[in-house]
Amino acid sequence: MTQAPTPTADTVRQLVRTLLKNGPETALGPDVRPASEGAAGVGPATWWVGTRHVLRLAPDRAAAVRQRRELRLRDLVHPHVPVAMPASVAHGEWAPGLPYTLDTKVPGGSAKQHDVSALGEADLAGLLTGLREVPVRQAEALGVPRTAPRSLEALRRAAGSAVERLAEADEFDPARLHQFTGPAAVQLAAQPGSAVLVHHALTADHLVVSADGRVRGVLGWADAVVGDPAEDIAGLARAVGSPAAVRAATLAGYGARPCLRGLWLARCDSVVHLAEALTGRSTAPLPALRDRLRHAWEAILLERVTELREDDDTGAH
Repeated sequence: MTQAPTPTADTVRQLVRTLLKNGPETALGPDVRPASEGAAGVGPATWWVGTRHVLRLAPDRAAAVRQRRELRLRDLVHPHVPVAMPASVAHGEWAPGLPYTLDTKVPGGSAKQHDVSALGEADLAGLLTGLREVPVRQAEALGVPRTAPRSLEALRRAAGSAVERLAEADEFDPARLHQFTGPAAVQLAAQPGSAVLVHHALTADHLVVSADGRVRGVLGWADAVVGDPAEDIAGLARAVGSPAAVRAATLAGYGARPCLRGLWLARCDSVVHLAEALTGRSTAPLPALRDRLRHAWEAILLERVTELREDDDTGAH
């Protein structure tokens, strides 16, 4: 396979100059700067263009497939969700077989910069409700993959090993995991027929939050799947805290089972990922992983529920 060229400020500037003929220019052309470092030897894949646009370059064939699918998926999802999504103002190929999209920038900060307010939780509830309303068959027709629900018992065992490593590093009290028992993992297994469109990457960086705490937009739709809605509840727990995530899911009509499942997915993931980084098996930044662990393990009344009613549904009530 032909090696893709490494994008530079000059090559990016030349590309966007043809796309934004009426945009702001400096003497050297449009103002461009990397928004991400990019992988070694590949160069930045995401670039800020002025103050109103973001250019994303697919660095390889796998990313190209995901980016083309994302553009079609955003059009499908947009009518169903109450928050803004990036809109592509231009797209094409920046290298043979490798697409780009020039998107509008959704105004606001990230969930790292601003806390989500009660009204912001209602925005998140609208997002979860909208995702459930997206026709699954139409999403799959666009190439969105279907994924099986993860085993909570397998994740619980992995988390058990991880918390011992975290305890040795004085990062976590392993006793906190003891409340999540084997029978609870079995009881919280995903129920048949509960698959919906799942964003699958609801991180703090992908939530656009205004200074007043409203969730104004959601970025990063390339990893969307058809699968377990508890994964998005888990993503929100790691991004904005378990109490806010469960309140949003409850407002969206989810019952105790999917909320508890999402809570424990988030908690187990957070300890596993931090342990991997501490032992050198991951290069993810430690401060971000510690934030996710702190958010996921915030105390919440729902975690005291030890038995679920037989009629407790996994979806909307």
